[in-house]
Amino acid sequence: MAGGRRKIDKEMKIGEVLEKYPEAREVFQRHFGEGCFNCTASRAETISFGALMHNKDANAIVRDLNAKIKF
Repeated sequence: MAGGRRKIDKEMKIGEVLEKYPEAREVFQRHFGEGCFNCTASRAETISFGALMHNKDANAIVRDLNAKIKF
């Protein structure tokens, strides 16, 4: 953990990540599109579930998120 921050993993909820790390929005938008933010359920879904729903690689998303947050 860097400075009290928890490294992002694919079982974290999208909303939790966005709340803690607003800069993650750019990564989610790149992988899921802008429509992701209009879906209220997305805030309660895990990164893994979102990746499944969008036919994306959850591990790649997590790598991009952690790179963006600089873990």
